[in-house]
Amino acid sequence: MANAPVADPHNLTVEEVAADLGVDPERGLDTAEAERRLLADGPNELRSTPPVPAWRRFLAQFQDALIYLLLAAVVISVVAWVIEGAHGVPVDAIVIALIVLANAVLGFVQENRAADAVAALRGMTEVTTTVLRDGKQHRVPSHDLVRGDVVILAEGDAVGADARLFEAGALRVAEASLTGESEAVHKHPEQLSGTVALGDRVNMVFKGTAVAQGVGRAIVTHTGMHSQMGQIATMLDSTESDPTPLTKEVNSLGRTLGIAVIAIAFVVMATIFLTSDIRTASDAVVVLLLGVSLAVAAVPEGLPAILSVVLAVGVQRMAKHNAIVKDLSSVETLGSASVICSDKTGTLTKSEMTVQRICTPSGMVQLSGIGYSPEGGRATDARGGEVTGDLLTEAQLVLAYGSLANDAQLDRQDGQWQIQGDPTEAAFLVAAQKLVGSTAIVDGYTRLGQVPFTSERKKMSVLDRSAKGARVLSKGAPDVLLANCTQYRVGDDVHDLDEQMRATILGKVEELSAQAYRTLGVAYRIAEEADRALDDSIEHDLVWVGMVGIIDPPRSEAGAAITEAHRAGIRVMMITGDHPVTAAKIATDLGIVRQGARARTGLELDEMDDVELTETVRRTSVYARVAPQNKLQIVDALQADGNVVAMTGDGVNDAPALKTADIGVAMGVTGTEVTKEAGNMILADDNFATIVTAVRQGRMIFDNIRKFLRYLLSSNMGEVMAVLFGVVLAGVLGLTEHAEGAVVVPLLATQILWINLVTDSGPALAMGIDPPVDDVMSRKPRRITDRVVSGRMWLHVLFLGLVMAVLMLATMDLFLEGGLITYGHEDLETARTAAFTVMVLMQLFNAFNARSPRHSAFSHMFSNKWLWAAVLLAVVLQVAVVHVPFLQTAFGTTGLTWQQWLICFGIASIVLWVEEVRKAIQRLIGER
Repeated sequence: MANAPVADPHNLTVEEVAADLGVDPERGLDTAEAERRLLADGPNELRSTPPVPAWRRFLAQFQDALIYLLLAAVVISVVAWVIEGAHGVPVDAIVIALIVLANAVLGFVQENRAADAVAALRGMTEVTTTVLRDGKQHRVPSHDLVRGDVVILAEGDAVGADARLFEAGALRVAEASLTGESEAVHKHPEQLSGTVALGDRVNMVFKGTAVAQGVGRAIVTHTGMHSQMGQIATMLDSTESDPTPLTKEVNSLGRTLGIAVIAIAFVVMATIFLTSDIRTASDAVVVLLLGVSLAVAAVPEGLPAILSVVLAVGVQRMAKHNAIVKDLSSVETLGSASVICSDKTGTLTKSEMTVQRICTPSGMVQLSGIGYSPEGGRATDARGGEVTGDLLTEAQLVLAYGSLANDAQLDRQDGQWQIQGDPTEAAFLVAAQKLVGSTAIVDGYTRLGQVPFTSERKKMSVLDRSAKGARVLSKGAPDVLLANCTQYRVGDDVHDLDEQMRATILGKVEELSAQAYRTLGVAYRIAEEADRALDDSIEHDLVWVGMVGIIDPPRSEAGAAITEAHRAGIRVMMITGDHPVTAAKIATDLGIVRQGARARTGLELDEMDDVELTETVRRTSVYARVAPQNKLQIVDALQADGNVVAMTGDGVNDAPALKTADIGVAMGVTGTEVTKEAGNMILADDNFATIVTAVRQGRMIFDNIRKFLRYLLSSNMGEVMAVLFGVVLAGVLGLTEHAEGAVVVPLLATQILWINLVTDSGPALAMGIDPPVDDVMSRKPRRITDRVVSGRMWLHVLFLGLVMAVLMLATMDLFLEGGLITYGHEDLETARTAAFTVMVLMQLFNAFNARSPRHSAFSHMFSNKWLWAAVLLAVVLQVAVVHVPFLQTAFGTTGLTWQQWLICFGIASIVLWVEEVRKAIQRLIGER
């Protein structure tokens, strides 16, 4: 029976569903049985398009306009070779074809590396579900769910599979993704009858939906493509994701540059045709190949692939620092963040909630210790004495009722105390064991139902039964809970709660808040028959028992991270549900605000118009008692004021604010599955310092992108200018006197393509993972509208291109007999080989220049081992192309003496020294 599909489980009783699926709802499946079913049914995943085969991805590398130009050049070369009599081998055609193949291999490898990095990130952000197996709760990846699994649902959970409810407490599920229903649907476990529309199956939960409120337990009935979502699913991978803004800009840059360079190539070819005596097909082919090669070499066609690799590798490095970026485009935004809006609990603090104060009408109890270990704690009264009498009775009631109105668990595993659930609730369990030494004060109670906590209500209640009868037990923010109380308890007696006592209790709240304690009140009443309706209507006429003061120590690294953020021009704001005094105290201690700064509350924000709100958000950096809609208000106001906002969140109701923020930051430990889906980034350690680290990494990645763009554009511009001026000034340089035929060019087509091959990919990739040369956190955030290639960078690119062109042509003239410089006595082939070598070496020197537009290349010369490896490999390849016979034939080179090599190195190094002088002048005049 367990292997048979369950038909219409909404029409069956829970017992029938459990029997059909062979599961005990109180224990769940055995682990071995779950594994057997997973093997039999397959993973709980929707079908997607099959991956593109490797051979098709390799062939896709040839689908590029510049590659088509090169292939056309191969055809032209072969045709000319045939026309000329087909003597020997078509060297140019073979060389160009091999270069095209080499570029395709490089592109294929880079694309695979980027895809592997993105796949690894996807694995880090997989959705998980709480299941009951072997009678214990486990968190498993949702794709491992099987039919018969008992899933435990809580607010913010993503529903991992279709399932039949058998328990539900104020459970509401958002099903818009499946049914289009905008309002969350109230769920209950009662059996339905007859034909029921999908949206009305209120005893079922469905894969792909989300728990908006409440708790529940359900038995999985359908997984994967057998789920309702699977039945209507389209192919997940049928649409491609939009390119990021940075990718769009880089692609646009490539197109613009391509048009400009093609125009220059036509000018070069036209100049040669007009000034040369073209007699043979071979001469015409030389000119055509030069034009094609110039166009191809000048446009960094590998730029998009390099960009993808750099971004993918960058986010992998961020993941190692516990910041998991879900999409590459978020990296661009991270470097521009100007405001970080952070939760307090667990992000700025350690989330090691510890009850240290129990305040009751009879006095104050102090508990020692920090953390979740109940051992070694000591309880004393306000004077340090033993806790006795009414004070002890009241303190025990506060902790007992607080522990019962609670969904957390405290267990000892492998000698370590660990919690499951909310850390604040777990603090009650720890404190109860410290005070009594056991769990005896919560034994003997059975839960009949609950009204769950929500961020709007700021309280929760349960209906429990014991030998003394049924009781409503509530806990929540003291000022909120107190409004539902009409009496208070002293010892075993109950008194009417008058205004004086209310004021006394609220005064204690202020007193504890001023000491940075988070306060939670506890109340109760005897249950009545009418309390069977489990909603907030049962929270009336409560008896106030007392409250606890919970300390959550600030993270030691948070203060330093906030200082670092301020140094980087980033404003830090703290948004919390805590009391305003507590929030202001902790914000001051952490350095977010100065002493005396005031915290604004959510109620105050609700009463403001847009103008007041904008002005308040400009001035105030601490917000307390906020509801989720207040977070959305703050984000909208900041963005309207021109800020790039990073917003943290963990609860299901934080999802809208996370989606609206420029960078939604979800908590990886305490965050719900819904917020993880909504966020752009997940903090694996819930640590504020990780956000600042991610911003630093984002700035470094963007800096590295600008480095390799500066390098590629200036190097390619040097080639274009050298060929253009070499053709136009051929007569002045004496090139025409040494022409072997009718056509004179400073570089051959194959040499241009070789330069492109050996100097572009390796150094550019190495710069993409360059360690920081500049202090990226010492400057203000980059405006999101700033272009990656600015006007100043273009001037720098053109300047360096001109320097390289002049130096290459000067080298050719120096070596050439009859040039402007009279020392030369070499033939054209040797002079061209020297010029060709100087161009390669200049571009390699330029790689060190490009690492910083301001600081000396020598300041961090040896910090990037990958760049040195790429440069040395390029030098070895250049030596080979100059001295290996078959490469000499292919690329039109001739051997150089060691003295000539020294001259080439010396001339090429001038480009480094020119840049050193420019940077020194810039630093001297203090230009930014």
